[in-house]
Amino acid sequence: MSTLQEIIAKTPINVPEHNANAVIIPHGPAFTSTGFLALVNRLRTDLASLNLPHQSAISISLPNSLEFAVSFLAATFSGYIAAPLNSAYKKSEFEFYIDDLKSKLVIVTEGAVERNDPAVQAARTFNAAIAEVSFSATGTVVDFNLVERAGLKVSKFTSLPSAKFNDIALVLHTSGTTGRPKAVPLTNLNLCTSIRNIVDTYNLSPKDTSYLVMPLFHVHGLMCGLLGALASGGAVIIPAKFSANNFWKDFIDYKANWYTAVPTIHQIILKHPLPSPIPEIRFIRSCSSSLAPSVFHELEKRLYAPVLEAYAMTEASHQMTSNPLPPATRKPGSVGLGQGVEVVILDDKSSILPHGKTGEISIRGKNVTLGYINNEKANAESFTNGYFRTGDQGYKDEDGYVFITGRIKELINRGGEKISPIELDGLLLDIEGVAEAVSFAAPDEMYGQIVNAAIVLKPNYKGKVTSKDIQNAMANKVAKFKVPTSVFFTDVMPKTATGKIQRRKIAETFLSKPKL
Repeated sequence: MSTLQEIIAKTPINVPEHNANAVIIPHGPAFTSTGFLALVNRLRTDLASLNLPHQSAISISLPNSLEFAVSFLAATFSGYIAAPLNSAYKKSEFEFYIDDLKSKLVIVTEGAVERNDPAVQAARTFNAAIAEVSFSATGTVVDFNLVERAGLKVSKFTSLPSAKFNDIALVLHTSGTTGRPKAVPLTNLNLCTSIRNIVDTYNLSPKDTSYLVMPLFHVHGLMCGLLGALASGGAVIIPAKFSANNFWKDFIDYKANWYTAVPTIHQIILKHPLPSPIPEIRFIRSCSSSLAPSVFHELEKRLYAPVLEAYAMTEASHQMTSNPLPPATRKPGSVGLGQGVEVVILDDKSSILPHGKTGEISIRGKNVTLGYINNEKANAESFTNGYFRTGDQGYKDEDGYVFITGRIKELINRGGEKISPIELDGLLLDIEGVAEAVSFAAPDEMYGQIVNAAIVLKPNYKGKVTSKDIQNAMANKVAKFKVPTSVFFTDVMPKTATGKIQRRKIAETFLSKPKL
């Protein structure tokens, strides 16, 4: 099976152990596989009436919801390119992503047009059509309301378009060291390969129910939490957002038995009161950021479940490696074994290194993108002899388990969200009074890393611009998670003898000093 429609629609709904409901909205509707797919196909008819060209990009700005799941699958089943976006973005961020893919349609929540949400403003900037989606009051369909046509010729559809295995199904952007986010095209074949790898790694079956805590605009939540669960014939519980106060009640009430999350969420769960007794959990998956061995052990001790740390990237349609289920060995501090992909360690001459030797972690498999969109430089740097170079440094032990020792690239990894410091530098320099600016990663117990910044002010602004002023200015430009947590002011920005800036050195310089 090579398309999402084939792999999701083949769900074994007739086996005795199958969950009665495949998609569950806490304190809301629940649907069997048949009922859920009927919603998807109904929305496909609405999309078909728009007469969009095959492989048109559709931007989706929706929170975790039934509407998101239905909209995403309706677009991909029909041969369109789904482009999920963080609904917390600012107008300028939406504009970049919508323009980069030349999206023909932007799907938003009910009432977004009346509120003039940032996604709506951005869609109008590039004359993209705007549609609002909402679950109907009758409880039978996801209503599709084309609010602004933007030149689309709407007519009654004659047949539902469908996707081919080599059609691009999903495009997500990942931050790059150049500052410009890189567009990662993932085909139906890429996604289906990754989904099958996920299902096989964790032996997912119709007996399993996933509790979704990751955002669906992120490859982690989309591929593992949602699509992996659906493709296995199991069920997925989709709350509007992660809430530590509601997590255990929902987990127990709707009979979940596994979840996947970033380490930050695991730590939040551990800091809140645990239920008594602890429900039966088949496994806990951790991915998208390094899991501290201490958190690994605490999770296993307090929740009585095996913790399986995995390693993933957008370019690999999410999962690359994972620790295996018991009784196989799981190693704290390791991201496990290659799962349906070939994992090698390359040196700087692209030679494969033996076990125990440190180099760049690189992979090869049908789940890996064929290359970034319109970015020959990044493609040349990232692909070698059929291998994708992850930018992460690490090694494999004698058993083949992968250990990550550091990042070759300079991205800031805040709880699984990858942030480009170059992008932030440019925005900081646009703030009135800023002469020099360098953003960098600072260690954080909760998020792994957070954004910090070092600033040199222009002479006339010294003593007049505060950390709060910088943070407020950035809050108007970027999503909250990109705003520097701490700002350090200095008269001279540390540089090398050749005048170059090294973020690592700047971080070492300022993290030992009090912020002003």
